[in-house]
Amino acid sequence: MTHLSVICLILAAVLLAMACVKADRVRAWRESLNPSAPDVPDAAFVVTRLVLVTMAVLLIVVGLRGLAVEEDAEWSDDELTSAVEQAVAALDGTSRLEGASGSASVVDQENATMIENEVVEHGGGDAPQLGVDADPTAGNTARDSTYTVTGDGAGAAFCVHVQRTRSKEHDRLVPSLSGGEGITIPGYAYTVTSRKGAC
Repeated sequence: MTHLSVICLILAAVLLAMACVKADRVRAWRESLNPSAPDVPDAAFVVTRLVLVTMAVLLIVVGLRGLAVEEDAEWSDDELTSAVEQAVAALDGTSRLEGASGSASVVDQENATMIENEVVEHGGGDAPQLGVDADPTAGNTARDSTYTVTGDGAGAAFCVHVQRTRSKEHDRLVPSLSGGEGITIPGYAYTVTSRKGAC
């Protein structure tokens, strides 16, 4: 998007430069190339200038809008900092139920997705609605894990630490269809903290 916007602005500058060329210079150039060519009336130059200026203005509008869209699609350091701080505050102390698969890799991916979604949600009205990445650190376990959180366009990075502990008070009992004891879905509590810088 940025390259296209820059090209539009460059083309607009070229068109404006063409519109500023004097009629006498164009006539002299045409005569040097083809002495027998008919003379171009002044009205033709006026119309040509109007067309060139109009096209240049349109290209400037398209270019500036493209740059604005590109800026809106990127995170600033301040936006990411605020969003991460709020996301960590919202996640710290929360509880979740564990499904049938509680492997470390599944929990790791679930944590990463949870962090990314929470950061985007707390980005604020001007922040992008995507472009956040929570990259798991090697050696993460289901109980203790860290993630480097970055945002497209932002130079800042944050290390988010997630500790997941078993919490029986958050268990949920699912009644059995056959009338038996039912199934207990285990609950877990989360302690989430962050610091500036990659993990």
